[in-house]
Amino acid sequence: MPVVYSHRVRYHETDQQRFLFNAHYLMIADIALTEYYRMIGCPYPDVVDRGFDPSVVKAEISFQRPTYFDDILDVDVTCTRVGTSSFDFRFTMTRGDATVAVIEMVYVNVDIAAEKSTPIPADVAAALRGA
Repeated sequence: MPVVYSHRVRYHETDQQRFLFNAHYLMIADIALTEYYRMIGCPYPDVVDRGFDPSVVKAEISFQRPTYFDDILDVDVTCTRVGTSSFDFRFTMTRGDATVAVIEMVYVNVDIAAEKSTPIPADVAAALRGA
């Protein structure tokens, strides 16, 4: 089930070409993911307290067309794979009917103190699979 987050491109997010600066696409994806967690019943602050603390280990962006100041981006968020300690997401960003970027990201749940991967809590994994 894709989740949509809408983001209006702000002036300070654009570059000299008047495009949304490329690094901001990852920031928007991160905001959309926080909303996704909330919508599937796993608000980020709550699940961090229970041992769910994912880190990005891979991000790949395919830019298809530029986005400009005041454009509204709709972000579809889809969990595409859930493993023992890692999981994948696809963020499809559109402006109207046009796809402007697709981001594929891999996350690993980590134990910060031990500095290593750790299994995703069962209820969070189930929520990710069910969404």
